[in-house]
This record gives sequence, structure tokens and C-alpha cells, in this order.
Amino acid sequence: MRLLIQRVTTAHCHIGGEEYSAIGRGMLILVGVGMDDTAEDIEWLVRKAVSMRIFDDEEGVMNLSVQDIGGEVMVVSQFTLHASTKKGNRPSWFRAAPEAVSKPLYEAFVERIGEALGRSVATGSFGADMQLELTNDGPVTIWIDSKNRE
Repeated sequence: MRLLIQRVTTAHCHIGGEEYSAIGRGMLILVGVGMDDTAEDIEWLVRKAVSMRIFDDEEGVMNLSVQDIGGEVMVVSQFTLHASTKKGNRPSWFRAAPEAVSKPLYEAFVERIGEALGRSVATGSFGADMQLELTNDGPVTIWIDSKNRE
């Protein structure tokens, strides 16, 4: 499972020209589910995401988590995080899990993030054509892959 976490001051998800969800200061988390991902990947990633110290403390040092600041979180599914660009110029998504596998894992990730934070989480709509509008704060963007636990 792969996450692309962006520290944001605002994020909005639009579907069909209408605002579907929005958050203020916090994290936009894009989630890509791979063929061999499991509930174990979710647990590891949830712990990492809610504890990631990417927000400034009073001295301007990135020392606070989204939990610490009471920040908001938006989670959006994005199978293209599993793009393979090894051959040619057209990405392949053969490593991305099909909907029957990825949708339940994505939904479980959203549920676990909400439980870990103790509050609701904004989302996109799985499989929908979405437009995301965000203000990346910093910019701060973090890539995490549960299969490469560095």
C-alpha cells in the first residue's frame, strides 16, 4: 500500500463540478492499494500517518503530528500511485489491486485513520473522476510504501 501525504492549509474534492468534501489545516492522503496489500499494511501506515511529525511547533521546527495540532485529514483513493514506468512512455497499473480488493482495504484505511484520530475523516468517492484542489503547505509531501519500510 502506498501513501502520498501532503501537508495542506486547505483541500477540496470536487465530483461532477460539485464540492464533495473539504478540509482546513491538516493532511491530504492519497492511497494506492497494491495486489498483495493486507490489513497489516493498513495498521502500519495508519500509525505512521497519524504520528508523522510534519507540522511546525512554536519554534518553527517540524515536531508536531496531525494529532498534536488537531488537524483535519482527507483520504482519497488513487490507483495511479502503483504506476509502472519501466517500459515505454505509457504507465502500466498492473500492480494496482482490482476494485474487489482495493475498495475494502481503502475503506478500512479510512475507518482506521478516523479511529486513530478520534474524529471523522473527509474522503473522495472510490472510483469516481475527482478533481482535487489543495494548498500544499511548505510544500511538504511525504511518500510512504508499506512494502519498503525504511
